Amino acid sequence: MTELVENIRYTADVVCIRGSEVLLIERGWDPHKGMYALPGGHVDPGETSRNAAARELLEETGVHVAPANLVFVGVWDEPDRDPRGRYITAAYAAIVPEDTTARAWDDAAAVRWMPLDTPGTLAFDHGEIVTAARRQSLHHS
Repeated sequence: MTELVENIRYTADVVCIRGSEVLLIERGWDPHKGMYALPGGHVDPGETSRNAAARELLEETGVHVAPANLVFVGVWDEPDRDPRGRYITAAYAAIVPEDTTARAWDDAAAVRWMPLDTPGTLAFDHGEIVTAARRQSLHHS
């Protein structure tokens, strides 16, 4: 019997909401270079996905949100969601004040606030994650 071994990478993404807008980063590298995506990245050894989400949001956009203020949206784990291999992401939502500003740092080529209900075509399955976070925030508001 052949045993399948699959490398699984664990990531965290943030749907950062300001009023009726969502914060997106322009990817500066492949895959999906030049496309917009949610701020996020790898969960480091010894780190929770919630802490990683807050850290990645700060590193990529300069926006600080305490991990305790992130709301869990869900897990995305489709085997083909990332062309680099198996990536499983834990997604969180953050509501930030209307005067929150962001700037491109770290891996982000640019940042942009887009309409939450029509953010455009996003990298990976991030459009699905935004939709889920929007529905959750409308349901709970």
